[in-house]
Amino acid sequence: MANKVFELITEEAKRQSEGLEMIPSENYVSENVLKALGSILTNKYSEGFPGRRYYGGNEVIDKIENYAADLAKKLFKVPVVLVQSYSGSPANFALTMAVCKPGETVMGLSLSSGGHLTHGANLSFSSIFYNAVNYNVGTDWKIDFDELERLAKKHKPKLIWAGTTAYPFKLDYKRYADIADRVGATLVADISHVAGLIVGGVHSSPVDYVDIITTTTHKTLRGPRGAMIMVTEKGLKKDAEIKSKIEKAIIPGLQGGPHNNQTASIAVALEEASSDKFKQYAAQVVKNAQILAAELGSVSETHLILLPLVSYGYGMGYQAQYALEVAGITVNKNTIPAEPVSPFYPSGIRLGTPALTSRGMKEKEMIQIAKWIKQALEEIRGYDIPAEKEKRLEFLKEYKEKIHSNNNLLSIQKEIKEFTKRYPVPGI
Repeated sequence: MANKVFELITEEAKRQSEGLEMIPSENYVSENVLKALGSILTNKYSEGFPGRRYYGGNEVIDKIENYAADLAKKLFKVPVVLVQSYSGSPANFALTMAVCKPGETVMGLSLSSGGHLTHGANLSFSSIFYNAVNYNVGTDWKIDFDELERLAKKHKPKLIWAGTTAYPFKLDYKRYADIADRVGATLVADISHVAGLIVGGVHSSPVDYVDIITTTTHKTLRGPRGAMIMVTEKGLKKDAEIKSKIEKAIIPGLQGGPHNNQTASIAVALEEASSDKFKQYAAQVVKNAQILAAELGSVSETHLILLPLVSYGYGMGYQAQYALEVAGITVNKNTIPAEPVSPFYPSGIRLGTPALTSRGMKEKEMIQIAKWIKQALEEIRGYDIPAEKEKRLEFLKEYKEKIHSNNNLLSIQKEIKEFTKRYPVPGI
């Protein structure tokens, strides 16, 4: 019975190796990151912070956590780093608790414009416990700073989020800062998607402009599924007590003991991100995304591409995701600005290049992959989502049955399996 889990892990390793992982928030970690994550450090309970634990026997754990924080301070050029948050959403919750009282106003990019759930989306803690105000992108799909400024002056938010999850352009942190300073808001940059690009030197850093930074560690940074909260010099000048406020929000506010194996694994990833080899990796991620976007008739300034599918039909995101998966390409369905259908049946897909680049793929490979994507998308024509909501589930059931045996998609799948043999997955 115990072997069942390891059989499934082997099955997943096969899936990852034989397909193309193109969800931009996913990546492959190194063997050393996996070793730390699966280490005996998981045995130790370490509630509290270095030098201030509630349990004994944490001398070594303190050294590991301090080392991880020190690496991040050096890489991101910040004076304060906290590494205990279990993941990105809990980190953003803790940060919001530290800055805002329940009911105070937070502002973030709307979900349909490429924002994150934790920045003020409906049904998230950020709108349940706080007064959430969303700003949007314009017709050019870029952030509408004029609207942002109008809303900030009107609502006087306590916190403004500068961060995205499905936005292919670089952010203008100076414009954010000008607006936040004008209305007295705390400005927080959520760099979860671009953290690796920042330390790799191919994306601008928000450090000189924002008060606080949050980030996951498992996207372009190539670490485990964890998070960090960082305070800048500007943030400390605004509130000298902000570190202790964030610590209290983490524990006892939201969680108990940290995952020490995760902390050590973050430290390993930060060591790797300090190398010249990682800088080369980050630069290649962006090059690959730009080539892939151009081949698909889109644009990217980062690692991410948001591809609209309105030319293929009505509400085609789900159909595209499934068809590409049959072909051996993993992406995620995603809303587009001014989404014409719904978040459940959106009109676009989100894809990116971090994981492909970790396998050693470059510009030539992106051109080939774009060809496969375009070939696969041709198979979804005529499968528009029904306008009548009650007909959608039955439609998708029939669609999946048909597309699962589509010969053109299965032919692409076979080609991709052969193609991926030349690009081993790190850690497998």
